[in-house]
Amino acid sequence: MPTIAVPRDLLFEALGRTYTDEEFEELCFEYGLELDEITSEKAMISKEQGAEKAEGASDVVIYKVDIPANRYDLLCLEGLARALMVFLQKIEHPRYVATPPADGNMQRLIIKPDTARVRPFAVAAILKDITFTPESYKSFIDLQDKLHHNIGRRRALVSMGTHDLDTIQGPFYFDAQLPEDIKFKPLNQTKEYTAVEQMELFSTVGHLRHYLPIIRDKPVYPLIHDSNNVVLSMPPIINGEHSKITLDTKNMFVEITGTDRNKIEISLDILVSTFSQYCSKPFQIESVEVTYPDGSKTITPTLRYRHEQLPVKLINSRIGINEDAEALAKLLTRMCLSSEVVEDKKQLRVEVPPTRADVIHACDVIEDVAVAYGYNNLVERIPQTNTIGEQLPINKLTDLLRHEMAASGFTEVLTFALCSREDISEKMRKDMSTTNAVIISNPKTLDFQVARTCLLPGVLKTISNNRKMPLPIKAFEISDIIVQTKEKDVGAQNLRHFCAVHYNKLPGFEVIHGLLDRTMQLLEIPFSKEDGYHLKAIEDSTYFPGRCADVLLKGRSIGRIGVLHPEVLTKFELTNPCAALEITIEPFL
Repeated sequence: MPTIAVPRDLLFEALGRTYTDEEFEELCFEYGLELDEITSEKAMISKEQGAEKAEGASDVVIYKVDIPANRYDLLCLEGLARALMVFLQKIEHPRYVATPPADGNMQRLIIKPDTARVRPFAVAAILKDITFTPESYKSFIDLQDKLHHNIGRRRALVSMGTHDLDTIQGPFYFDAQLPEDIKFKPLNQTKEYTAVEQMELFSTVGHLRHYLPIIRDKPVYPLIHDSNNVVLSMPPIINGEHSKITLDTKNMFVEITGTDRNKIEISLDILVSTFSQYCSKPFQIESVEVTYPDGSKTITPTLRYRHEQLPVKLINSRIGINEDAEALAKLLTRMCLSSEVVEDKKQLRVEVPPTRADVIHACDVIEDVAVAYGYNNLVERIPQTNTIGEQLPINKLTDLLRHEMAASGFTEVLTFALCSREDISEKMRKDMSTTNAVIISNPKTLDFQVARTCLLPGVLKTISNNRKMPLPIKAFEISDIIVQTKEKDVGAQNLRHFCAVHYNKLPGFEVIHGLLDRTMQLLEIPFSKEDGYHLKAIEDSTYFPGRCADVLLKGRSIGRIGVLHPEVLTKFELTNPCAALEITIEPFL
């Protein structure tokens, strides 16, 4: 949960009144926020950098407020004050508008094809005739830092640059070039450096060195320059000195680049809408035309308003209140979600502004109703229905089977739900494209790249790590696997599997076959082709040719049984043969 530090007096000025600390803490609580700490600029610097650094700092009272991680619109004083003023019904939520320039000459940002190799997406906007004070300027910089760390994941997904439009000449180009070919004067530096030299220079700078690995090993580095080849920035590292903004900047060019198009659009909407209040025409942002390498064009910022329709009955039932449609609409409007009653007072039509990227589902709207209503105002009452907790059938069956497998002489193992790609493909003599595995997008280690699609690799790795134990080794596991599916809204589903392996000087297929028969006997499933189970010979690359069979239940395959292929054993560093069984136990429920 991010924390923002706002000067108390400036916040009270924006709110139009003075609060005691207790009153403001209560206001934060009512809005679903928390006043974390009351401190001062001097105390903050002293705590973070030492007492010596704090000399000369002001004693201005600072409120540190905890903000929900998905409320990007509250990450600065301006956004927080505006939201609280709307909540207190002192102002109406402004309407943000993206407009073309009055003279019709829209600025353009052209994205070159080489950016696809490092950072493919970019958006831009212009704040015209903006007036900063020292306080609003500092708040503007702080909001960028908060967005970089929050939605931008420390600039890995999103990085933004702001430039004095009057010092540069459009159209602008987002390109990627060889590091040695990039040369410009970085922000707050007195001479030009190549990109290679900047990597060395900034490796010792505290606030920049953390971002260098994002592009350091890339074949090309991204940069934005104008029509005169003046470099504006080298995202995500640093802006150029030539176009830096100051308190005197009147027209600002905002560019945001990244690897996630949705996140850069959200970041642009938040940044420009929040500070457009300081433009001569408040809440109006000048559009920029962005051209992608394929020739497609888009106008940014989008500042898209969308609408959701919710039943009044659903909102009341989810929260446990009984309010009419007009009251619910008023509550939502206080949360910056303008609402109107439709369909004979049975539905609410809710308008979601571009600043509320956190609203992605009906439950988010319902949560805002609960916040505006007040959690402390909800009446505690005993539910009208009684429910009795009990174990899920699949878990009850699993526990019963575990005891019986142990009684049959097998030892239970518990393995990780994540594994490497080669564990479920190369080691099992399978093609990765056929595994239907759920892939981790940003794995921290090679051992945990995908969610397992079968239990067999984990059991074999366990036996391999215990192969010096006396033979035979008989191991089993009953756990979930994860596979992709279009039938679930999350795109994946868990399936409960049962796997057993017999490791000895001889494969022991008869032992595994006997364990299968015992399992079916416990489940009261007869050996029958029509209404029971039976085996059907099949070829599987994981198993020895001619030594593998499908386990069929009422004509449907539920798993495999057989002797493992020698290459599989070798890849798991096993020297003795194995017989294995793996079936799903879901159909038995």
